[in-house]
Amino acid sequence: MRAALLAVTLALPLAAVSAPGAMAQQAGVYDVTGTGSDGTPYTGQLMLAQVGLSSWQVQWLIGPTRMIGVGMTSGNTFAVTFDVGNATGMSIYNVAPDGSMTGQWTMIGGNGIGTETAVPQRRGQ
Repeated sequence: MRAALLAVTLALPLAAVSAPGAMAQQAGVYDVTGTGSDGTPYTGQLMLAQVGLSSWQVQWLIGPTRMIGVGMTSGNTFAVTFDVGNATGMSIYNVAPDGSMTGQWTMIGGNGIGTETAVPQRRGQ
């Protein structure tokens, strides 16, 4: 009995540490602004669908280009890998308490780093 109580007592602080990032992450549509690795600005949308406790299906629509990926949250960090045609990219974001995300991305084998901000659309917009 004491061992079970001790295990629950030790687990509670760990749950509290991981909860803020997980709670801030939101399924839905995000407005995206960013810069490519060459500094070219872009805008578009990002769609997130939760598919597990901390895993997500991610889809961007930037102009006519659709990119599909998978992501994982860990605390306030959201990491994603995605495909653009035959190329693979990866990104890492900081998730703010309001659910917005700011981060950087690169293409595997690429020579630069892009930036991106994603802000959740509010219902009723």
